[in-house]
Amino acid sequence: MSTGESEDILSSYATYAEQVADPRFTDWLRERSEPTWTEAVEHRFTQELIDGTLDDVVMARYLVQDYAFVNTLVGTFAEAVADAPTMAEKRRLIEFLDAITSDENEYFKRSFDALDVPESKRTDPELTPATAAFEDLLVRAGEEGGYAETLAVLIPAEWIYLEWASGVDEPPEQFYLAEWIELHAIPSFVSFVEWLREELDRVGPTLSPRRQQRVAHLFERTVDLEAAFFDAAYEQSPPSLRVDSE
Repeated sequence: MSTGESEDILSSYATYAEQVADPRFTDWLRERSEPTWTEAVEHRFTQELIDGTLDDVVMARYLVQDYAFVNTLVGTFAEAVADAPTMAEKRRLIEFLDAITSDENEYFKRSFDALDVPESKRTDPELTPATAAFEDLLVRAGEEGGYAETLAVLIPAEWIYLEWASGVDEPPEQFYLAEWIELHAIPSFVSFVEWLREELDRVGPTLSPRRQQRVAHLFERTVDLEAAFFDAAYEQSPPSLRVDSE
């Protein structure tokens, strides 16, 4: 299939669904986000993390930014809870919020200690352009959209991590690398990401074509910023060009 033919198929979900066996709305979104999706999953950062060769300075810089990002992510999940259509969906989101604010939070604390991250950087870091742009996207998706728009940002933010963390046979020796992989490959996380996808697979096809395009834009922008976030772990300056790709 030529590039032009591929773009035509992906131009709208209706066209995609007509020409693909067993279409899923989230597969349409993921395919539209290529090649950046693959660049994020196979990023230098994720590969060095898996191999255990990631520099401690890079990991510390990444974790400082990610911890700041998680604070905003928790708020976005809270928005999703408010917008979720039934108590069943609300409960599933709340369960994940509990995991982020307990087990994952403890991981950050132990990792910061091991990597000698000063208290000031843990609680009040200077945000990189990638982190600031990502936080802004999260907030706007919740405030300006609804359940589908919030899912469009949450899904790639979690799904990309599931993709790169899955299938690691020999985790690295450093606990702050090995546990970061494990947190994003355990059965409960796998199940949660699949549930998120099923939610948007259910809701997405019912949206108007215009709103589907809005959801697609948010999804693609999130993928761009995931890659930029990994870029930024290596950067002092200048910031990743992906930040300004919107």
